[in-house]
Formats: sequence, C-alpha cells, structure tokens
Amino acid sequence: MSSFRRVAVVAKASSREAIQTAHELAEWLARRDLEVALDAAALRARGPHDVAGFDPSGSYDLVVVLGGDGTMLSVARALREETPILGVNLGHLGFLTEVGRGELYPYLVKVFAGSYRIEERAQFDVEVIRAGGGSTRYRVVNDAVLAKSALARIIEMDVTVDGRSVARYRADGLIVSTPTGSTAYNLSAGGPIVYPLLPVAVLTPICPHTLSQRPVVIPDQERIQIVLETPREEVYLTLDGQEGTTMGFQDRFTVARSKRCVRLVKVTGRTFYDSLRGKLRWGGLSGGPSEAPDEAPEPTVDVPRDPGEER
Repeated sequence: MSSFRRVAVVAKASSREAIQTAHELAEWLARRDLEVALDAAALRARGPHDVAGFDPSGSYDLVVVLGGDGTMLSVARALREETPILGVNLGHLGFLTEVGRGELYPYLVKVFAGSYRIEERAQFDVEVIRAGGGSTRYRVVNDAVLAKSALARIIEMDVTVDGRSVARYRADGLIVSTPTGSTAYNLSAGGPIVYPLLPVAVLTPICPHTLSQRPVVIPDQERIQIVLETPREEVYLTLDGQEGTTMGFQDRFTVARSKRCVRLVKVTGRTFYDSLRGKLRWGGLSGGPSEAPDEAPEPTVDVPRDPGEER
C-alpha cells in the first residue's frame, strides 16, 4: 500500500446504497491509515465528522466511484488530474464500472497490493463557437450530440474534418463519439461498436433523411467541425448526456482529442469482449476467471473485513 496515501470516494447522489457503501468504505480505508475524502452528497447524509470533502481539483492516488456509468462520466470530466478511477457498479447496464458491489473489498486489497493495470481512455475537447461571437469549452468521455428538440423539424448540419468537407447532413441530429462512447447513444443509433483503445472518432447521424449517409469512423487526431445550418429551430448540444447548451443558426462546435485521458483501474481480468457478451447478452463460451458475474453476493457484515481477518 506504499503508493497509496490519499483515496477519494464518490457516491451516486440519488442512491441510498451508494451513500451507505461510501461511509462503510471510508471507515475501511481509515483503518488502514489512508487519508479519505468523501463527496458532498455522502457527507451531507451523515452530518459533520472528521472526513475531508472531495475536491475534483485536488490530488489523490485513487478515486473509487460508487454508482453506474453516469457517475463515472461526471467524475472523469470533473477531475483536474489524471487520477486512476475504480468504478463499482451499483447500476444496471454499464461498460465503465469495473467491479460489482460484492467484489469491492477483495479487489481493493488486490489494488493496494499492486495487482492491477491502468487502461487509458481518450477524452475529446469540445468548443462551442457562437455566430455572434464568444465560445465555451467542454470535455467529454462518451460523446457530443447535436439534436433537435421533440417538436422541431429535421435539421441541417455541415460537417468538415481538418477543413475538408465530409457531408451535409439532414437528420434528427449527429453523434460525435469517442471509442468509449461507442457503446452508449452511438450504439442505440445504429453506430458501430469500437474497441475502446483505438485512436478514432465516430460520426453517427441520427435518423438521416438520406439512408446512404452511414456512420463514419475517422482518426481522432483530425479536428471535426459541425455547423448548424437550420434557422428558427430548437436545437441542443448535449455533452455526455449530462451537460448541454442551445445552438443557433450558424453556431458551430469543434471536436478534437484532448491531451488528457481517463485512467481506469482494471483488476478483474475481464476483457472488453466479456463485457459485450455479458452486458448485451450475446452469449458465447463461458468459464474462466474473466467470465465471473458482475455481482457477487452481498457481504453479511456492516463493515466488511479483509479476507482472512479474524471474525
């Protein structure tokens, strides 16, 4: 445990299970002489005590996220340093969370013993540039989605890559996805599943007017620009499904690979293909450690002990 001194624990704010687990984990870590920080939602649930508050701009050796992929996305975007993140799945469908609730403590013991690896996932920088002047910057882990509102008509978008024209889309919208985000909205819209470590971006039109306009996979070192060409319609740009802004006629946004990455802690031995078979119910060969279920039985004690610790 010599390389771990400060550990942050972030819980899904709307989940009672996540907040309870966060406090159990904070006690478990404190007994091992680690500095622990809890997010604001977990701190409010228990009232004042001596645990520090989580600061996304702070320096930590590990961040444990209790929730689902949505919680992971918000934490990954908020962190100012490339701190390793261990995701604990308390939700349903998820590709970013690494371990189940019942596996948390045994796998943390392995992480602290150095038995883990780091997987670096790309992030994209998104800049919104207004036709009337001004700009706003965002960072995404999954995707940037330009889409019409429920009552708006079809919208038109002009897309270029490194200044070269790709297409003029007439569609309900357009998804610009990272490889990590290929199993999110991109997948639902008929886009390809992309291995998460490939250096690419995916352009997927949403219900295009012309059926010949299909998803396109391009190198992520090229700069993508999308210009909204439709006036007088309600159009929104959504970032990772969690942040967003309205877009007007001739507003544009650019997407480029960020210099920063998301560092995910991998400890279970499960592969991306195992996740696809399990999460998407593809079936296939079973057996072996990588085929272990996502959820193990819940511990029967309030604050779990180390394996082999005297009961």
